[in-house]
Amino acid sequence: MTDRAHFTRMQDSTREDWQLIGGEFMHFAKGLPERVVAHLKLLEGDYGGFPVDRYTHSLQTATRALRDGRDEEYVVCALLHDIGDTLGSFNHPDIAAAILKPFVSEDNHWMVQHHGIFQGHYFFHHIGLDRDMRDAFREHPCHERTAEFCALYDNPAFDAKAETLPIEHFMPMLRRLFAQPKQSIYKSVTA
Repeated sequence: MTDRAHFTRMQDSTREDWQLIGGEFMHFAKGLPERVVAHLKLLEGDYGGFPVDRYTHSLQTATRALRDGRDEEYVVCALLHDIGDTLGSFNHPDIAAAILKPFVSEDNHWMVQHHGIFQGHYFFHHIGLDRDMRDAFREHPCHERTAEFCALYDNPAFDAKAETLPIEHFMPMLRRLFAQPKQSIYKSVTA
């Protein structure tokens, strides 16, 4: 890109500036699936003491969801549910939820954002936390969905011998999901 806007403050920008920026934005946005996967791959080799590395865990969670017949959006949520581990050591579900929010349903977004508390049911008692912390959400419409996600896909995805599809298998799903936001203030601009 050789052309650039010339303003020094956004308040001085013009429609022409934003047409130029918008064109660049659309080009940049098309590369989102590859950038997300590059970030996900940072989990490769990061065992953190677990039986499999975090990248394998992510692929295995998505593989389980796919093999169980879940739709593409759900499978991508399963794939990316722990992508925040590298930047959000104390709030990884929030990072994953923020990445997915413009592209997924409210139910899937809630599931990803709260999976850490629900997954805690299986181990919190070993680290001095309340394993039933998720009960605070018992009345929420997504409680059962999130508990099921953890029980069927997240919790058992630490098996080095389990089927684990490669990332290439999920790339078409990622490209379709990230092609168009469902919820974003910029949705009308990208349509």
